[in-house]
Amino acid sequence: MRFALGLFCLLLTAGAAPSGAGAAELAAPGTLPRPLVIAHRGASGYVPEHTLAAYTRAIEQGADYIEVDLVSTKEGYLIARHENELSTTTDVAQRFPSRRTSKVIDGETVTGWFSEDLTLDEIGELRARERVPFRDQNQNGRYAIPTIAEILSLRASKSRELGRQIGVYIEVKHPRYFRGIGRPIEEPLISILAAWAMDRAGSPIFLQAFDAGSVMMMAQRTQVPAIYLMDKLGPETSDESLKTIATYAKGIGPAKTMIIPVDENGRALPPTDLVKRAHAAGLLVHPYTFRPEGAFLPVNYNGDALREYCDFRRLGVDGVFTDTPDLALKAFAESCPMTK
Repeated sequence: MRFALGLFCLLLTAGAAPSGAGAAELAAPGTLPRPLVIAHRGASGYVPEHTLAAYTRAIEQGADYIEVDLVSTKEGYLIARHENELSTTTDVAQRFPSRRTSKVIDGETVTGWFSEDLTLDEIGELRARERVPFRDQNQNGRYAIPTIAEILSLRASKSRELGRQIGVYIEVKHPRYFRGIGRPIEEPLISILAAWAMDRAGSPIFLQAFDAGSVMMMAQRTQVPAIYLMDKLGPETSDESLKTIATYAKGIGPAKTMIIPVDENGRALPPTDLVKRAHAAGLLVHPYTFRPEGAFLPVNYNGDALREYCDFRRLGVDGVFTDTPDLALKAFAESCPMTK
């Protein structure tokens, strides 16, 4: 099967992953009485997303977890990108201009350059660039695209260096699409976690997806918690649906506007009761994505990103996905340092 080749490639990249890979000797992350700080694609507010430099910056800022989105290469390697269309975050258009094509992905036609059309060697020629146009563009072209094995290796070495367990929060991207083209992501991911002894209960890993089937599969085949991602309120957030989700997932990852809605004028509205109801169903709540720039903040925060973190903390969220882990930690330590 295709995933077997992917696993073989991943293990070659990882080298000889030692039994346990450093996962057991340090305390698990998130033991403090505050929400988990999950570095969204690394410290992506400062460094181009999904690069070893972005993950390293997040770890050094004190993030509990680094978030990794996974897509597949032509041979089945798992690499860190938010989308399999690569032109918004890499220089692929300049390096491989003839590879431009169109595909239907999750029901939408997308035109661009795709990870599954490039070999790992070709991916190795690419360099990351900043996705958000008003963020620093001076680091464009500096950083390579990492594999999951390289990220797990970084996690292990930095955990030993810093004397604290660093977690990895892994999202499977477009699982139905990749399975449909013969490059499923879940199986090779589970296999490499097993090779690193990080598929066990207590490992500093979360697995997540927007696809319920993918979440169920990963929850059934590992002992690490799985999170079901959501982007809007609706039938899936009824009390009955939340109870059903709790039968296979440890928690939900809702868009933050599902908790504090924002109106058409960009103003934050009174909060919903989603956190309370999810907790009643036994689910953790890890909303996304916290960003400090005015373009991403409700206007009534007046540019105060720390205030937003505090409002969500008061509502009882269990973790936050943030582009700027240092600001989240500052908010929880200084602006609203109450226990949950």
